[in-house]
Amino acid sequence: MAERIPSGTRDFLPDEMRELRAMTDRLRTVFEGAGYGEVYTPALEFERTFQGDLPAGPAYRLFDEHGNVLVLRADMTVPIARVAATRYASEPPPLRFSYFAHAYRRVRPQRGQSREFLQAGVELIGAPAPAGTAEVLNVLCDALDAAGLENFRVGLGDVMLYPALLRSHGIDEQSGERILALLAKGDFVGVERELAGAELSDADAELLLRVPRIRGGSEVLDGLTGPLLEAGMGMQDVLELLSPQTAARVIFDFGLVRSIGYYTGAVFQVYDPAYGTPLGSGGRYDELLGRFGRPLPAVGFALNVERLHIALTGEERGRG
Repeated sequence: MAERIPSGTRDFLPDEMRELRAMTDRLRTVFEGAGYGEVYTPALEFERTFQGDLPAGPAYRLFDEHGNVLVLRADMTVPIARVAATRYASEPPPLRFSYFAHAYRRVRPQRGQSREFLQAGVELIGAPAPAGTAEVLNVLCDALDAAGLENFRVGLGDVMLYPALLRSHGIDEQSGERILALLAKGDFVGVERELAGAELSDADAELLLRVPRIRGGSEVLDGLTGPLLEAGMGMQDVLELLSPQTAARVIFDFGLVRSIGYYTGAVFQVYDPAYGTPLGSGGRYDELLGRFGRPLPAVGFALNVERLHIALTGEERGRG
């Protein structure tokens, strides 16, 4: 039928576009005010640029006239890392970039997920933790405040924490990958099932089940030991550098993991009760730029603009 469009895509009509434009203008004002210059990269990239970063792989592949395999970009972090390492090879860090661009992901049919979606975000290149992480979190919360969102929270965790715990308890790599995939989906029943098949003492199994459920305010950072202490100290260092307004929004989440492969440390997600899934996410990717020839620490975030708009509309209706 001529009126059909591909699954995971949709049309945006004038009234919605006016609201989206007004909201993205407010985000852009915050990004520019914080010193993040806007960039735009090609929607098409060589497939090898994204190799190994996304577990589901690219949504769309095609060939150019020379036989090169091209893909539609799956996110903006990797292209901006490429830009920073190649176009700014001799520029002293830190480098600050912002963007508003569509990305394309492979999704399961019949799940109501978007294959094409607009992202808004920033990338801070060359600023190590904890100061760089705190700066980006402050920009994130300032942008969400400017957008008009009132009830959001930011979950802050460490992507290296739980894999380190699994290794320290003798969980093999294959089982560990399955457990992390289940944890990324919030499937604690599946995690418990996987751990039950491992040769663990009752105390070790209880610890590995308990840690991903540690979530709350700064009080959860008290009394930690071992790998938990190291991760907790990193989160505490970030907390001390946040503005009071941002610190009030942060929830510490020891079960926060990401399926995207380039994250190396602090990770975060944006939640709002007006929308059932995260509105955005981000984190540190201190090794990614090395792939493009300029090793630099980096951190950033991306907001799903459509989800943010839906959450904002839901909050406004609730206040009405």
